[in-house]
Amino acid sequence: RAHHRGLFLAAFAAALGPLSVGFALGYSSPAIPELRRIGDPRLRLDSGRASWFGSVVTLGAAAGGILGGYLVDKIGRKLTLMLCSIPFVSGYIVIIAAQNVWMLYFGRILTGIASGITSLVVPVYISEISHTNVRGMLGSCVQLMVVTGILGAYIAGMALKWHWLALLCSFPPCIMLLFMLFMPETPRFLLNQNRRAEAMAALQFLRGPYVDHEWECRQIEANVEEEELNFSEFKNPSTYRPLLIGVALMFLQQVTGINAVMFYAETIFEDANFKDSRMASIVVGSIQVCFTAVAALTIDKTGRKVLLYVSGIIMALSTALFGFYFKVVLPNGNNSSNADLWFTLNSVSPGTETRRSWLAVVSLGLFVAGFALGWGPVPWLVMSEIFPLRAKGISSGACVLTNWVMAFLVTKEFLDFIGFLTSYGTFWLFSAFCCLNVTFTAFCVPETKGQTLEQIEAYFRSS
Repeated sequence: RAHHRGLFLAAFAAALGPLSVGFALGYSSPAIPELRRIGDPRLRLDSGRASWFGSVVTLGAAAGGILGGYLVDKIGRKLTLMLCSIPFVSGYIVIIAAQNVWMLYFGRILTGIASGITSLVVPVYISEISHTNVRGMLGSCVQLMVVTGILGAYIAGMALKWHWLALLCSFPPCIMLLFMLFMPETPRFLLNQNRRAEAMAALQFLRGPYVDHEWECRQIEANVEEEELNFSEFKNPSTYRPLLIGVALMFLQQVTGINAVMFYAETIFEDANFKDSRMASIVVGSIQVCFTAVAALTIDKTGRKVLLYVSGIIMALSTALFGFYFKVVLPNGNNSSNADLWFTLNSVSPGTETRRSWLAVVSLGLFVAGFALGWGPVPWLVMSEIFPLRAKGISSGACVLTNWVMAFLVTKEFLDFIGFLTSYGTFWLFSAFCCLNVTFTAFCVPETKGQTLEQIEAYFRSS
């Protein structure tokens, strides 16, 4: 284990980035109720403003994905990650100093841009510094740190006012900046830039002194091609197949409805007679952290596909149950327009509510656990493994863009869907998508367990 010390240290430093993303995403949940009640009318959020305050982060992150895809190839993985701390911290400063709602939005967009770049660069950095037998575990830590950050924001939000919470959220990116100063750039990027001596030094830091660095260096070099990436190469199956798989994984991850379910979890718990819906959110966050940790610990043994299967099946069953709950327990509320959803959720006759509300809570818990086991961490991990080195920036950028745009659409349009398809119809639609996820995994996703990044690249070239 001692010879892994440098690798684990570098992975931990990079993982402070996803922790910052989690804090940025979780921030809105405790902040919105406070900003709704705030005395200053210039800062007060009505329900329309609140939904923008919650979802504008995802738009910033989509832009960050495009920017990150460019930066990660131009200036390198390490420097890109260090630069992320600037929009993170500036965003929170703008929120703390806000004089009106537009400043609040602007602060959220800045933290969103930082989140988008981070969610692209950290999986790439970690997969390129890791060796084969721990790459799955370390890669899954990206999602683990995101959900830990979300949970941290929920818990801190119970004790801190919104501006103190914003101050707290700016700490992880500062610590990340400090740690990353002492970490190496990835050997693959350095060799691609013809900086062989630095690549050897990086390998020495990451692998310890007792390993044959020269051999690993030659393995990577055999696969590194000097010339610039040409767009005509995207006609080549070895470039476009992994890109299509990555984009499809990100699309399917979001259409399971995870963000909509998390966004409205408090309402579901209020309906289920939970006195303290904030506490319930913390329970949901804790379930997510536990099961993402289980995924991280088992992924290098079980493989990526097994987790995607198990996860997809659990989610398909739990969303079907959810739909059943809305159909049976809330029959009067099914044809309501979206605005009435909140009222129907809270106007069930008291007797049935307590008897059946456990169904909503159980299916919510199951859904979150299922997502955390596979479809949460695995798409990010696979994205970091399957792209050829030269197309990594552009391809990862396309994936991150897809993920955040879909997150925005699903969260923003969820209530309109319910107005259009009814609440049980919407959850059954999510359930159908979860079944599609399982089918897609079976036919299209390659198993990358135990293979070096070079072997994965060769697989796409040969097949």
